[in-house]
Parts: sequence; structure tokens; C-alpha cells
Amino acid sequence: MSSQDNRRKAATQTGLYLIVITAILVMANVLSSGAYWQKDVTKNERYTLSDGSGRLVKSLKGPLQVDAYVTRGLASLDTYVRDLTDLLKQYEQKGGENFKFTIIEAKTDEQKQTAKEEGLQDMPFAELSQTEGQSAAITQGYMGLVFKYGSKKLVIPALDTRRVDGLEFWISNKIREIRDSADNNEYKFAIITGKDELKLGDTNLVPRQQGQQSPSMQQILTSAFPFYKFEELDLKDGETEIDPEFRGVIITQPRKDYTEKELRRVDQFLMRGGKSLVVWASAVGLKPNDASMSATLNLHGLDKLLEGYGVKMNKDAVFDHAAQFRLPILTQSGIAAIGHPGIVHAINEDDSDEASNMLNSSFPAFFRMPEMAFPYPSSLEVLKDKQPGASFTTVVRTSSDSSVTTSETVDMALFSSAGLKKWTAEGDLKRFTIGVAVEAEPGKGKLKAALGAGDGIEMAAETDDARVLVVSASQFITNPFAYSGNGPEMGGQFAMFGGMGGDPQLQQVGQAYAQRYITSTILSIKNTLDWMSGDADLLAASAKLMGDPNISYKDANVESIKPTDDEETQKSKAQKNNEARSRLQVTVQSTLIFGMPLFFVALGLIRWQRRNSRRETLKL
Repeated sequence: MSSQDNRRKAATQTGLYLIVITAILVMANVLSSGAYWQKDVTKNERYTLSDGSGRLVKSLKGPLQVDAYVTRGLASLDTYVRDLTDLLKQYEQKGGENFKFTIIEAKTDEQKQTAKEEGLQDMPFAELSQTEGQSAAITQGYMGLVFKYGSKKLVIPALDTRRVDGLEFWISNKIREIRDSADNNEYKFAIITGKDELKLGDTNLVPRQQGQQSPSMQQILTSAFPFYKFEELDLKDGETEIDPEFRGVIITQPRKDYTEKELRRVDQFLMRGGKSLVVWASAVGLKPNDASMSATLNLHGLDKLLEGYGVKMNKDAVFDHAAQFRLPILTQSGIAAIGHPGIVHAINEDDSDEASNMLNSSFPAFFRMPEMAFPYPSSLEVLKDKQPGASFTTVVRTSSDSSVTTSETVDMALFSSAGLKKWTAEGDLKRFTIGVAVEAEPGKGKLKAALGAGDGIEMAAETDDARVLVVSASQFITNPFAYSGNGPEMGGQFAMFGGMGGDPQLQQVGQAYAQRYITSTILSIKNTLDWMSGDADLLAASAKLMGDPNISYKDANVESIKPTDDEETQKSKAQKNNEARSRLQVTVQSTLIFGMPLFFVALGLIRWQRRNSRRETLKL
């Protein structure tokens, strides 16, 4: 081939390259000018609007205006405002004419006054310098949202600029709140009372501090999700009929027995169709403010109702010796890890099969949750022959190294006279079920009455629209260490002084428990309410509050620690596992730091070698 032909070929290739580059630039400009598209590869779809949020804005009956008051000037704030704007654009694309937003940077006195009148908070923002020692940049301004829908207005007065992953959750819930308020939508749930039960209104989520009022689960739920309403209902030995206006009935851990007539009232309610029942209770009962943590086993009659629905609750206490949770607390000798096998730490393992995965994170109550704590469970058995027309889903299991005790009293104490209590496994070790859902859907099956008519109570024999969830953890809805370690609540005029007395050691553990598990517990309860009301559209948005999971060390555990191992063997295996995890960390870090650059270097060398080979061929 002549040199002239080579020059002509090179010119042709150069022209093609220029055309390709021009086309890329044109497409980039087109996309940036209006069209919006991105590929989100994060597990929780962190950067993509969930389908449920899209359906929510499409359900609006009129225009919703969102005014976003923002502050710029710091790198972190600029990034946050960009992400907020991108998210609001996605809402706008889904909502069309019924969703509009405006970005307002309040700089003038008039704009600042308007922001203040709208209910926004004027806040300081600071950013540490990454290059100039400990210096910091500080600015003042607003970062909040104002929602206007018809005659209704709601405000998020201040957004947390440190986290963008929860933005969709709070925005979608505000949209739902303002929509339901304007459209008079109401979701009411009955909480059975009169059984000396653990209440959603108990203030045991965190250790009580003297002079401070503690929050309750019910207070948090009604404040963050006001479209949900709770009413306490005393069945009064079965004389009280449950109002069909309720979406569902909630039973929490009782300390008094249910009569058969009371249980029949719950059965009657469920057989009306379109209703739900959730039981957060087990056979393991502890007294509040009792630092001895002595438990008694009693089913209080709940087994009669649940067994009729195909879920047998056993009179036992489950101890998980392999998956017990660990909480770091400060001791005189340093940081110590506190464990308790009576509290099951269930994790979702994506690569586990359905029969061994501890936490079913596809089920609405635990949707996309990586881990949950289940204090003081009892074992459950699924009896499908009791409900052949319903579908059963096991939602929570223990690890395979679990045992049960059936003693009338069970010592759940965390500490002994010698210090931290040492737990030993007794009896056969296996996996136990501690969470089950039973459902009947129109066209797919039916749920039969558990007890049926009787005691002067009439009810349908079956329904094709009902759901039952049993989570057999007696203190799932609270903080077990604050429950036992707090002093008694000060009622009446003394309530303002907060907690007094209590066990300092349990309160310290309770603080660590609250930081680790209470947020996920709140989200799980909120998701359960969505499931009960038949409105599970926003589960994906809720999951984004949990953040991305950490690196998994499952495959790095070279030594399986068994509860039957002696203390010295357990320490040796734990040391080997720690070393294996360290090696895994180094491998991951090295791959991220050097792997990708080396890959592109190798790719470049291969291309360079191929070009040289082509040139040599052309010369020949």
C-alpha cells in the first residue's frame, strides 16, 4: 500500500473520530437541556425515584407546588442542592402538570422574610477545610421545603444536608400527608388494651434521663406519619365489638389472659374482609423496671386464636447462640462487646436460600432491611392444614445454632455477680421460625375463621381478603434494656422531670441498643402499618433511609464458632476469623486502588501492541 493510500486512510479515520465526538457532544447537550436519564446500580436505588413515589404523585387530584428554599456557597451545600434538584425533577416527570417545584435561594431581605413566614428555620452551615488544617467555612441560610396542595400547606422546616439518601422518604411522606389531609383519607388502627400490655405509648425507647421527657413509639409514629391514627380498645371480656372502620387490630405483649370471647371478637373483625391483624408478642414476659430481668412463660390465651389461623406459638423461649447481637459499651477496662442470645439478631443474606435466610427482606414489614433485632422470641410452627386456602410466608428465622427452654421462669439477666453473664447452649441446636405471615387475597384463596361463631357472636365462616402477621418477639416494639433498666415512670405533675432511678448498667446498654436498632424498628413498624392498610407503595422510599449495606464478611469466616465450643476454642476461632476479615479488607482496598488503573493500563498496552502489529503488516 502506497504512502498516499495510508494518508487517505488516516484522514478517513480522523474524520470518523470527529463525527463520533461531535455526536457525543450533541447528545450530551440534548440530555442536559431537558431529558433526564440515569442508570442506578445501587442496591436500594438510591439515586432513582421509586415506582411507589411515582404512583403517589400521579394519584394527586390537583396541582402540588413545592418551594425549595436552599443555600449555596459551600461545596457540600452545592452538592446537596444539585441532588435535591435532580430528585425534584424526577417527581416532576412522574407527576406532570400536578407537580411543580421552584428552587429559591433566599438572598434578599424580602425572600428571607418570606421563608421565615412560611415556617422555615434559619440555620448556620459549616464545612471543615480539607487542605488548611482545622479551618472552616461558615454560612447562614435556609434548607427546607414548602408543600402547597389546594388549601393545605405543609413544611419541612430544615433538611439534614449530611444525608441525601433519605430525601425521597421525607418528601414522599409529606406528599402523602398533604394529599390524605386534603382528600380526608384516614387510616385507623385499634390497639388492644386492658391486658397490662406493653404499650406503643410507653417511654422506654431510650434510657430515661432525669429532667428530660422520653419519646414513645406512638409519639414518633403519629408525629412523622400523621395519616395513621391509633385508638386504644378495651374488649371488656368480649362485650365490646371492634368498629369495622378500623383498618386493622394490633396486639402487643400482654401480662393478663385473653378470654375466648375476646379472641372471638378479633376473629369476627378479621372475617369482615379487608382487615388485618398484627401480633407483636411471645410467651416470654418480663416486668417493666425490673433489673433482675426474670422472665415467665405464659401464652395468655393467644395460642388459641393464632393456631386457628395456622400459626402455633409454643410456650418456650428461644436462644440464638450463633447470631446473637453485639453492642459496644464502655467499661473500666475499655470497650467491651455485650451479647445476649435471648435477643435474635436476624440478618438478610442475599445469597442464602429461602429456607435458611434469617430475615425475609422482600416482605413489606422488613423490606430491604439488612438486619433487625427481635428481643425474647418464642418458636412458631406453621400448620398449613388449618388454613389450606391461605398463603404462608416465613419472614423471620433464627440461625441453625439455636435452642429453646420451656422452664416456667427464665433468667434473662445480662449481668451476674461476677460481671458479664456467660451463656451456654443447652439441648438440641437447630433453626426456629419466629415470624410468620398468613394472607388471603381475592381470587387466590381464603382465610377461615379461627374460632367461628359462638358466645352470642356471629361472623362469616371465611374471607378472601385478610392478613395476619405474627412476630413472636415480646419486646420488639421497645428497647429491652431500657424497659428493664429504666426507673418507673413519674406520672401526673412529675412527668416533666423524666425518669428517676433505674439500673445504670442496663441503661448504658440501652443507649447502645437505641443507636443501633431503634431506627430500623420504627421503620419496620411503619412498613407494617402500610402493609396492614394495603398501601405498600412507599416501601422502597422507606428502605433508602437504611443506607447501603457494609461489606459482608460471610465468606471470610474460616472457622465456624459453635455454641458447644469451650471459651478458649471460641477465642481461637474468633482470632482466625478476624485475621481472615483483615485479609479481605486489604484485598478489597487493593483492588479498588490499584485494580482499575492496572486494568486500563493493560487495556492500553494491548491496543498499542495491536496497532503496532497492524503497522508492521501495512509496511510488509
